[in-house]
This record gives sequence, C-alpha cells and structure tokens, in this order.
Amino acid sequence: MIIQNVRKYIRWPLLATGLIGVWCVMIFPGVAEVYARQVYPLIAWGLSRFSSLFPFSVGDCFIYGSIVGLLLFPVYAYKQKYSWKSTIGRMIEYLLWVYVWFYLAWGLNYFRADFYTRAQVQYVPYVTEDFKSFLSDYTDSLNTSFLFYDKIDTALVSAEVKKGYDTLSDRFGMIKPSGYLRPKPMLIPPLMSGVGVLGYMGPFFNEYNLNPDLLPVQYPFTYAHEMAHVLGIANEAEANLYGFMVCSRSLVPEIRFSAYFALLTYVLNNAYLLLNEEEFNQWKDTISPEVRNLYNQKLDYWRSRYKPLIGDAQDVLYDWFLKGNNIPSGYQNYSEVIALLMAVER
Repeated sequence: MIIQNVRKYIRWPLLATGLIGVWCVMIFPGVAEVYARQVYPLIAWGLSRFSSLFPFSVGDCFIYGSIVGLLLFPVYAYKQKYSWKSTIGRMIEYLLWVYVWFYLAWGLNYFRADFYTRAQVQYVPYVTEDFKSFLSDYTDSLNTSFLFYDKIDTALVSAEVKKGYDTLSDRFGMIKPSGYLRPKPMLIPPLMSGVGVLGYMGPFFNEYNLNPDLLPVQYPFTYAHEMAHVLGIANEAEANLYGFMVCSRSLVPEIRFSAYFALLTYVLNNAYLLLNEEEFNQWKDTISPEVRNLYNQKLDYWRSRYKPLIGDAQDVLYDWFLKGNNIPSGYQNYSEVIALLMAVER
C-alpha cells in the first residue's frame, strides 16, 4: 500500500509537469525552436539508438499494442472488479502519458518558428507570370530527367540522401542525420496501402517506416521526405521541399527523376487551381507521353490497393490532426511545397 501511494505521488506530479511543459512549448515558438535545436537531437539520438537494435518497427508494435491493450483493459478490469471510474481513469492516464511522450519525443517540432523565419527566405506573393515560368522550368526538367527503372539500389539511396541532408541541415534548422537511422518496413503494409500511406515517421522511437509496396520510382523521394521528419521537420510541405531538394541535386539519375516525378502531383494540384481551363490543358500537353504514361500507371497501381472506406476516414483524421498541430491548411499542406520552392529559388 505504501509503495502504491509513493508511486501515485510521484507519477501524478510527473505527468502534470510533462503536460504543463508541453503546453508551454506549444505557446511560444521561440521555446519550441530551442527544443528542436537543443533538446530534440539528444532525444532523437537515444530513441534511434534503441530502436536500431530491432529489425522491425518498434513504434508500430507500441501503437498497435496500445490499441489492443485499451480495447481489452475493460475486460481485465471487470474481472479484477475495478470500479468503472477507476477503469476509465486508468485508461485516460495512459493516454495522457502517450500524449506527453509523443510531444516530448518529436511532436513539439510542429510548433517551431515558420519556414520563412527559420530559413530567412522572403515569402513570394502569387504572380501569374512567375508561376507560369516555374511551370515551364519544372516541366522541362521533368521531361529531361525521365528514366524508367524497375528496381532501385536502396543502399545507394540511403547514402545519397544522408549526404544531401548533411549540406542542408544547418541552413534550414535540421539536425544532422544519425548513424543509427535506417528505414523499416511497416508492420501491416496492406493496411497502409489501403489508406494510401507511402511512409511515415514513427515519433515514439524516432523511426521512419516505408511501405514495401512503394514503386521503385517513389522510393528515393519518399525516403528523403520521411528522413526530413526524423531530422526535426514536422511540416509536410517542408518535408516535401527538402526531399525534392536533396533528390533533385543528386548525381544519380534514378534519384533525380524520383524528385521531379514525386512533385508532379502537387504541381498538378496548384496548376489546376491557379490556371484557367485552357491554360491548364495547354500546360498538361507539354508533359512528355512517357511521363504521363508512368504517372497513370502509378495512379492505377495505388487505386488497386486503396480501400475508400478506411482511406477516406484516415484522410479526415489526419486533416484534423494537422490542423490541431499548428498546420491550419491541414491535408492541403502537402501541396504548399510549390510556394516554398518558388520562394527558395528566388
């Protein structure tokens, strides 16, 4: 009984301190920036060192195990004759500990200073002629870099991406890639393919997970995108930007084409919104038949794996999650990479 009371008196103050600390960092971007540059690198090193000991995704095991545990705990509590208040209280406490762990381990990166402030890049207002010039340059590079390949050297991708981030990290406020970093396969790939997820960063153990169903042409860019998250970048548009910059500057043709090909979805979205119908169709005609054919093959490939019911639900939930974590545009944040790229290029 005494031990239980001691644990209780230690546990609750620790949880309260963690919650208050997380909320304070969320309020002040300057404090979040200190966390991202000074505290997070130490946490990331320790977590990635631990998770590197296992060939499987430790974070996935934790998440799925937590879900199963929360579903089964009421049954256990009933058999142990816990009161319903005690049962609910323990479940809420567990979720609060997970909440604190998520933000302390990585999630506070959502609340750092915005990209333009950190990178000292001036925001570029939309100008039609500037966007059309960007489209022309991008399309030329996309067509010129086209290369069909049905396999990719993953070790080469890893080396090239890490080398690219070594040159970018200081300017954009990212930590240096750790020697312990390596991609891991998702625990349940069919589920992730069913909701259209190509990869994700596992915040609880500083892992990044790639979908084994990735097409070879998607692998380099997805690898680079997820590594940006591991290096302290939470914003999806920024992760797309750095993934593109790293891959497009590579001397390896397969990696370079992966960058331009991955950006095509976001360029299409922006062009559709910003150009009139005639201009949009005229621009689409400038994309080479080989690229268009590969793009349509990619769409068909993922559509055959997509499950609309759970996929649409996941999109809604992730949109809410992003909006609740300092990204007002939610799911549309991915496409904002074009504005960032145009600002950097200028």
